[in-house]
Amino acid sequence: MWNLPNLLTLSRIPLMFAIVGLMYADREFAGWTGAATGAFWLFIAAAISDWLDGAIARRRGIVSNFGKFMDALTDKILVIGILVALVRHDEDLPITFVLLTIGREFMVSGMRMVVAAKGVVVAADGGGKAKTITQMIAIGCLLAVPMLENDFAIWTGWPLHRLSEVVHNVGLIGYVLGTFLAVWSGYRYLKRNWAHFTE
Repeated sequence: MWNLPNLLTLSRIPLMFAIVGLMYADREFAGWTGAATGAFWLFIAAAISDWLDGAIARRRGIVSNFGKFMDALTDKILVIGILVALVRHDEDLPITFVLLTIGREFMVSGMRMVVAAKGVVVAADGGGKAKTITQMIAIGCLLAVPMLENDFAIWTGWPLHRLSEVVHNVGLIGYVLGTFLAVWSGYRYLKRNWAHFTE
């Protein structure tokens, strides 16, 4: 179980806590320049690990049920943890969308546990992967905004408000689209595996 792909997968859990901690440090300690940049680049590392763990597992032929299950689970932990923190930081993010995402993740995770008891492992499909990619892009953009405004603007002396506004709007659009894809892919998961509940 303790191979490189699984370690990369599990690393996303402590990374989530580190990212959220830096987000709060950036907000609560205004003089701590660089916290927002650290949060952004740690998130980029977590997003890269999401691709890298699967690529290494497939190349080495060590794809496992544990890896499939934990890959999906750690993605949820990473995304939901940061989205909850972002709602407090960004007044433009409606919490309703985060609650929809959380509800979807609980339903899909519950479904996965039920079918796992029957010996079936439900891996992420195209819709689930599209949802995750969209959410990752949206979160990356939303984390980039304080990095531009609180760090880069100070370091470079350039007025970056307009650029940060554009990046913020892209993040908001991705946030809404990611929520739609979460609900849609969740419905597809439940529909495809409904027979396991009615056996």
